[in-house]
Amino acid sequence: QVQLVESGGGLVQPGGSLRLSCAASGFSFSSYAMSWYRQAPGKERELVAAITTGGGILNYADSVKGRFTISRDNAKNTMYLQMNSLKSEDTAVYSCKARGPTYSFWGQGTQVTVSS
Repeated sequence: QVQLVESGGGLVQPGGSLRLSCAASGFSFSSYAMSWYRQAPGKERELVAAITTGGGILNYADSVKGRFTISRDNAKNTMYLQMNSLKSEDTAVYSCKARGPTYSFWGQGTQVTVSS
């Protein structure tokens, strides 16, 4: 059974940090490019960051460059998103996506709220 499970979200003050994790199971994680998306209330889902199968960075959204870092550990079947200097506009549901040659999978998302 394919699963992507996000964790690490929560409430944080502006300027704070969070580390999101996306744990994968049920498929060959190391063969899939991975990415983080987010969706804020009333807005369309947007790509935050993407990483290749081998850990090369594909891209970051302009709004998070210099603040967020995407990484993966293929030995642990896990992807991460380190988020620093968080702003209120980073508030959203963050979801991970696995993209393979034929199939793509999504996690259920984790809520990140940046508020004082």
